[in-house]
Formats: sequence, C-alpha cells, structure tokens
Amino acid sequence: MSEKIQKTNAARILDRAKVVYKLIPYEVDESDLSAVHVADQLGEDVRQVFKTLVLHGDRTGYFVCIIPGAEEVDLKKAARVSGNKKCDLIPMKELLPLTGYIRGACSPFGMKKQFPTYIHESVDEFDHIYVSAGQRGLQICLAPNDLIVRTGGVVAELC
Repeated sequence: MSEKIQKTNAARILDRAKVVYKLIPYEVDESDLSAVHVADQLGEDVRQVFKTLVLHGDRTGYFVCIIPGAEEVDLKKAARVSGNKKCDLIPMKELLPLTGYIRGACSPFGMKKQFPTYIHESVDEFDHIYVSAGQRGLQICLAPNDLIVRTGGVVAELC
C-alpha cells in the first residue's frame, strides 16, 4: 500500500494554474540539506535539481534566484541582472518570516510575497526539472517553461 503524499501549498498553486507536475518524495538527511543530496536520493542529474535562493539587493530589495543544485550564485551576476549594484544572500533567520519556508524547503511557488525571480540559463537544457515543493523530503518535477511562466521568472546567467 503506497502512502498518499500530502499536497503542499506550492502544489495547490500549480493545481489551480492547471500545471502538469509530479510530487516526488525523497529521504531527508537533516545533516545534509543540499541539492546534491536531493539529486542523489532522486537518482537524477544534479544539474536538473534546482535550488531556490533569496537575496537582497541594495537598490531593488528582495529577489529570488533559482540555480542548479551544485552551483553557487555569482553575486555580481545576480546583482547585475536584478538591477542592483550589489546583493547578498539573506541571513537564514530571515528566510521563514520573509517567505514562509525553511532552509532546505524553499519553493519558488507560494512564498508570502511574489519577488522578482531569476532562473539560471541552463533551465532550458532539460525537458523536466525539480524544485522544492515547500517541505523537506518533497520535490516538484515540472517542465522548465512552467517554472518560468508561473514565477514570472527571467532566464539569466547567474553562476
């Protein structure tokens, strides 16, 4: 008997938008919340498992970058594409109050507020990608274009 997967707020948002997606559970390791670990658990290429990062720019305020799991965001590139002179990742303690999500479970869908979103240019290389479903242990598998359209994302060089 298979266990029914509880829908997250992110999944309900995609349902309302009639987006085709799959919820994919994985084993959580509290000592390793990395996207590399998630990709290993899913048996997928880490380049297809995207992580959602929240940054703060000196001119535009908060914005989101969605990048491949093993990559690090290049702050200079992120600042440039977002219209800032400089930017930084937000402190971890600000993530939950700002987005409604915790580290290791920040979904690009359903944050408390819609922030400008920038998606790494490699997103177009795949027919499907993974992003957090909004809780640890659950990923959303969807078409890259659905991520771009549903987040209002701009595809850009971020790493």
